Amino acid sequence: MTRRALWGLMTVLAAAVTAYAYSSAMAPGVRSPFVQTLFDEKTLRAFGHLLGGGTALLAGAFQFNATLRNRRPGLHRLLGKVYLSAVLIGGLSALFLAPSSSGGMTAHLGFGLLAAAWLTTSAVAYQRARAGEYESHRGWMTRSYALCLAAVTLRIYLPLAFASGVAFETAYPIISWACWVPNLLAAEWLLRARMLRPAFA
Repeated sequence: MTRRALWGLMTVLAAAVTAYAYSSAMAPGVRSPFVQTLFDEKTLRAFGHLLGGGTALLAGAFQFNATLRNRRPGLHRLLGKVYLSAVLIGGLSALFLAPSSSGGMTAHLGFGLLAAAWLTTSAVAYQRARAGEYESHRGWMTRSYALCLAAVTLRIYLPLAFASGVAFETAYPIISWACWVPNLLAAEWLLRARMLRPAFA
């Protein structure tokens, strides 16, 4: 699969999860019982997580479009500001919601560390851009968006677990880590492979 095709697939999946997040935030009728409970008990945090996370997911995908980045640098910077603002809202909301997640302490830690890592990598990416260190900025944005894509991988792993007959109570604590740790490792591998390429050229 070509790089363009991979970007297209990633963007379609990101848009689908963004649509789910927005509809859950705005249309109470589509919420699961667990999400509705979050809105009943922690309304602002639930709104922040869904709207902030959904916005970051979609805006971030377009940051990896080379054509847009090279031909429309102003739009690239604007989307970067939208992404970072959405991460701040969605990440802080997720951090405070983590102790309310299903799955016990394992899931609380998994989702809490995900939120902390997402906020941290995004902050470093912003700092590197401000310093004019654009290659480093791209690397930290790659790590940040790999963590953002946990929203997508979580929604892939859950139905796979159900289809395999694994109980939700067993699957969810595992998925709270599996939805983001492999993403981050894959991003790190890609970044290191890109750095090594010139050395072997």
